[in-house]
Amino acid sequence: MVTQLPPIVQEDIIYPESDGQPMADNTKQFELIVFVKKNCDLLFANNPDVFVAGDLLWYPVKDDNVTRRAPDIMVVFGRPKGDRGSYVQSQENNIPPQVVFEILSPGNTHKEMIAKYKFYQRFGVEEYYLYDPNTCELTGWLRSNNELQEIEQMAGWVSPRLRIRFELPNNELQIFRPDGQPFLTFLELDQLREQERQRAEQAETQAQQERQRAEQAEAQLEALRALLREKGINPEQL
Repeated sequence: MVTQLPPIVQEDIIYPESDGQPMADNTKQFELIVFVKKNCDLLFANNPDVFVAGDLLWYPVKDDNVTRRAPDIMVVFGRPKGDRGSYVQSQENNIPPQVVFEILSPGNTHKEMIAKYKFYQRFGVEEYYLYDPNTCELTGWLRSNNELQEIEQMAGWVSPRLRIRFELPNNELQIFRPDGQPFLTFLELDQLREQERQRAEQAETQAQQERQRAEQAEAQLEALRALLREKGINPEQL
């Protein structure tokens, strides 16, 4: 008698959604992460096939839930927008993030940053940008000949993928959209919105005043016509 063993069924791999590490070590790092992430959101708001995420675990290897990184910001072209618990590359048409940003904090070690570079180098990142807010040093790497090579001059550099321009006036990071407009903080955007609201209100008030003046002029003209008709004069023949 031959006993058949049940087939071995591979259990679904669980990809944890958290590595237990905080998103940021301090307020300056947090604000910069949000600043870059939300402006990238705005930059591609009308493109449904660009996915932007902050502090999201990326699993580049199929059926491997150990090999992973959580870039401060990552941008993926060719993948739809939407909520994700993690970015499992094998479930995303095997498309890796093309652009990643890292914002240094005092807690980042040299060894850790070398490991991140090697990870992004190995798994297909095209552009890697590293900014240290304490020293205002911006470093970038661009993939060439299947290797991330350091960009010699970051001031004035235009990202091939994002089309954004980096500037460092007075040792301060500034980023400009393809249309030349600067990346703005949430407060700056809110101030612009408020200014636009006030301008719209002023324009509506002016338009209303113009309508009232036109109505008054028409009423005065009609009164004059009536007076002329009372005197036997046809105003249309004048």
